[in-house]
Amino acid sequence: MLQVLASAWALLLGMYLLMIGNGLQGTLLGLRGELESFTTLEISVVMSAYFVGFLFASRMAPILIRRVGHVRVFSALGSLISAILILYPVLPEPWVWALARVAIGFCYCGVYITAESWLNDAASNANRGKALSLYMVVQMGGIVTAQWLISLNDVAGYAIFIIPSILVSLSFAPALLSATQTTPEFGAIKPLPIRRLIEVSPLACAGMFLLGSVFAAQFGMSAVFGTRAGLSESEITWMVSLTYLAALLSQYPIGWLSDHMDRRVLIMVLSALGGGVALLAFVLPGPLWLTLVAAAVVGGTSNPLYALLIAYANDFLEREDMAAASAGLLFINGLGAIAGPLVVGWMMDAMGAQGFWAIIAGVMIALAVYAWWRMRAAPQKPIIGERTTYAPIPAAASSVAASEMPTERKVA
Repeated sequence: MLQVLASAWALLLGMYLLMIGNGLQGTLLGLRGELESFTTLEISVVMSAYFVGFLFASRMAPILIRRVGHVRVFSALGSLISAILILYPVLPEPWVWALARVAIGFCYCGVYITAESWLNDAASNANRGKALSLYMVVQMGGIVTAQWLISLNDVAGYAIFIIPSILVSLSFAPALLSATQTTPEFGAIKPLPIRRLIEVSPLACAGMFLLGSVFAAQFGMSAVFGTRAGLSESEITWMVSLTYLAALLSQYPIGWLSDHMDRRVLIMVLSALGGGVALLAFVLPGPLWLTLVAAAVVGGTSNPLYALLIAYANDFLEREDMAAASAGLLFINGLGAIAGPLVVGWMMDAMGAQGFWAIIAGVMIALAVYAWWRMRAAPQKPIIGERTTYAPIPAAASSVAASEMPTERKVA
């Protein structure tokens, strides 16, 4: 662990500051959009737009890196992020924010890909798993820190938008100043057709699509739900913070269970638990403690499911196909994330703030039912070789990060 910190501390510090900026703009736009009298549909489109940009960048950013290099891509995209963050309060129009969110989603994905390939190069085969764990802690820590910065500032003012712009600008200094003259080589990932992925693991593909909508609801619509439900800014801060803290704390025990039991059973149980608690929050609106518990349980089950589904799919693939499969699964997850805010926004228009929990409950219960059905349809599905080891891949990781992380076979 100390070796990883010594070799990658500057990059990890930069990512921490970047995630504060991203965590701020995710929650902040929901709160500010309400103050600007945006409709639920308009806010939903704004939130979905981020994932459109993210999806495009997952395909295009590697091409840019191979063409002009890591440092130039890192610097160019970072400067755009900083400028866009200041643009939001200057032009508070839904269509401007939507276009800005497409651009900032593209930029953040490009920055993640660049930084994660640097991190992968700084780590060795022996400590790459530890590097991934640190990266996950840094990402979650940055998002949680962002929520508390929101509670200390005026959402109606300009300063709260300037702060993330400054932090993003500062985040590149340690990473760029510590970069060596020879940045890592960036190879193309051999694609794996989506049809082939579905044939290998229908459960992993369906699960990643459904989880995309859950992540998008948590990341983009939690603040909108909190405002519509009458929560104060500090209560919304607690809600979002608990979502990510629970995700961080639950990764490792769930990862251990994943390596010692039938992963389909674990997928079913986690989905049913998250969906059941969300359903309880839907039918019993009002109590703050139930809202906070529901946020924590959904965060603590949905985020580990992300890595669990990737590990499950890898159990049925040859080693040389695992990188492409991870990238393909994250692409499917991105498609679900684009749809998520739109569906949640439509449901909140139809039935009020509680529509937020209705969609999350419905999606997670649907995943649990599908996992149960797959166990009945293919009770003895053969694993290729040995089971792969669970890796705690964060939900905000890019496709390149997932494809470059360790995919070791677990020897029974």
